[in-house]
Amino acid sequence: MLNVFTLSNGRLYQEEIDRPDTLSRVQPVWVDLESPTPEEIQWVGERFGLEIPSDAISEDLEESARFYEEDNGELHIRSDFLIEDDDGARNVRTAFILRDNVLFSIHNEDLPVFRLLRLRGRRMPGLIEGAKDVLLKLYDMDAEYSADSLEGIYDDLEVVSSRVLKGDVSDTEAGEVLAAIARAEDLNGRIRRNVMETRRAVSFLMRSRMLNAEQFEDARQIVRDIDSLDSHTAFLFDKINFLMDATVGFININQNKIIRIFSVASVALLPPTLIASIYGMNFQHMPELSWRYGYPFSIALMAASVIAPFWYFRRKGWLK
Repeated sequence: MLNVFTLSNGRLYQEEIDRPDTLSRVQPVWVDLESPTPEEIQWVGERFGLEIPSDAISEDLEESARFYEEDNGELHIRSDFLIEDDDGARNVRTAFILRDNVLFSIHNEDLPVFRLLRLRGRRMPGLIEGAKDVLLKLYDMDAEYSADSLEGIYDDLEVVSSRVLKGDVSDTEAGEVLAAIARAEDLNGRIRRNVMETRRAVSFLMRSRMLNAEQFEDARQIVRDIDSLDSHTAFLFDKINFLMDATVGFININQNKIIRIFSVASVALLPPTLIASIYGMNFQHMPELSWRYGYPFSIALMAASVIAPFWYFRRKGWLK
């Protein structure tokens, strides 16, 4: 899909391009290529004299090639943007090329941050004044989206905390809690990676000396917001580790209860086993062998030897 965005009366307007002649008539500030076809890439290249690298959104791209400036003034930035939906959380690689005050973005999925910018740019006059503003607002809204996702983790962990700290957690509940904690840890890690990518990209823009004073101050504010998110992710990692340890502790307690019951049963069954072993001997002179009540006496003795340890262990509270 090829979308171009133009400015009119301070508002950002979107137009979907399906023919090259339509593209030649517009003067966009932002050209968004979502899962572009080879034909769409060719249209953009012919219209703007732009060559989009074949590995623009490759996950294997070297770190040193993710932020650079060409001799002709083109600015190339590769960043990861967060998506959290019903399919789970994931980071999507996005490539930006800034040339002649036009921003080109290439990615394979529709990103929530991009949808949010399209909506605000259309409803809020003066929000966008040029291609650099588009890029900065994308990173600003990316930090905002990460903050909202962190709030969601807070809410999920509050529910988990109420289940874990109630005092008695069954193995089934513990399994559900561990699954919820694992999801929270994965999302928190992805958010931390996302804000790290955003910080690096914004810092590169600040070093490039392509921003005016107002844009530079906006970039500094984005970095400050990201720094505050870092402390939140660190706190959440600590909370996740605490809940994980607490849940594993309850699992160990439940396992110890089972092992204790087996241990008590083994100890309680030792005396009757000893009695049965004694009367199973084949010695010639054993008075009880010829006794009429020897069998019921041995049965009663074995039963008493089982009941007595169980009564003692129960009195001590070892069977609870």
